[in-house]
Amino acid sequence: MDILDKLFDMTALGQLSGSPGTWIMIVVGLGLLYLGIVKEYEPLLLVPIAFGVILANSLGSGLGIVPSTPEIEHMTLLEIAKHHGILNFLYYALIKTGFLPPIIFMGVGALTDFGPMLRNLRLAFFGAAAQIGIFTVVLAAVAMGFTLKEAASLGIIGGADGPTAIYTTIMLAPHLLGPIAIAAYSYMALVPVIIPLVARLTMTKEEYLINMKQQDKKYPSAKPIKNLRVAKILFPLVTGGIVAILVPSAVPLVGMLLFGNLIKEVGANTGRLKDAATGAIMNSATIFLGLTVGATMTADTFLNMKTLGIIVGGFLAFAISIAGGIFAVKAYNLFAKKKINPLIGATGLSAVPMASRVANDIALKHDPRNHILQYAMASNISGVIGSAVAAGVLISFLS
Repeated sequence: MDILDKLFDMTALGQLSGSPGTWIMIVVGLGLLYLGIVKEYEPLLLVPIAFGVILANSLGSGLGIVPSTPEIEHMTLLEIAKHHGILNFLYYALIKTGFLPPIIFMGVGALTDFGPMLRNLRLAFFGAAAQIGIFTVVLAAVAMGFTLKEAASLGIIGGADGPTAIYTTIMLAPHLLGPIAIAAYSYMALVPVIIPLVARLTMTKEEYLINMKQQDKKYPSAKPIKNLRVAKILFPLVTGGIVAILVPSAVPLVGMLLFGNLIKEVGANTGRLKDAATGAIMNSATIFLGLTVGATMTADTFLNMKTLGIIVGGFLAFAISIAGGIFAVKAYNLFAKKKINPLIGATGLSAVPMASRVANDIALKHDPRNHILQYAMASNISGVIGSAVAAGVLISFLS
């Protein structure tokens, strides 16, 4: 019997029977795996996050992320690996330092074409207007009992940009990293559902039918860009300089985004750098980011009322940002001869290019000749920069 008792004690079965929260978290991990694998919702990130959740809640494994304390902050990385396991080593080396989100932003920049935005600069304004959901939810979250730093981390979900939400949370409220990352990526995956819902509640039938190409023919641009390639190369340099002067705290994200874009636009001479940024580097960063973010979601840190508040608040931030972009276009149309389809404003999120494709599909349903994809991309791409700048403003004021 002693041998059987020792064999039983060796397993985690005894601990599992007394830890219902652990069972719940394993079910949450399996649910996220289902969404990533079967439903194909953001699989590149949801799958590693889900597996990180399961690993962290495997009793006896010691892989759950240990909350930051003065004791652990004074440990070397080797000591953290020895005493708290490999995922804590990765978390404190790559996440706690804020290293991985800017690396992913570099890859995003190398994949992004700013051409549509440069050809339609007036549409870039609506990428900024769509950030209203961030600041609205910050105020609401404070009223609900969140601290200002927690509220800022919650509100940034409205920017619909996973790396930005993670970076902001690392800087301001690292104890909420798991639920905020899950909420941010879940709502990004639900863009095809949320944008049509908000548009249906805020737009008229006549507004759906505003044809952007017909408006361009009726009111052609007075100053078309003569050399788009030169403009594309100058854009990251000029924008980076402006951001560095006005919002220096946004430089880690925006700077890496623009650097990635520059090595793309230079062309063949930096092609190898672009391939590395969008390939092995970005994929490795995504794996480590997903696993370590998932490992922060232990039963003790995830199963509480704040997580519910983050899920609800994240949805509101997302929906208000979409509505903010739509109403900004409506306000513009009151005074402009050249009208804009309000769906352009709905794409002022960072979910590139999914938001633009969804807006284009909605426009085509109402008029099969109304292709708005290139116009939506202008607002959509500017939303990437807008959300990063908004994050920089919040970090600058609150950290």
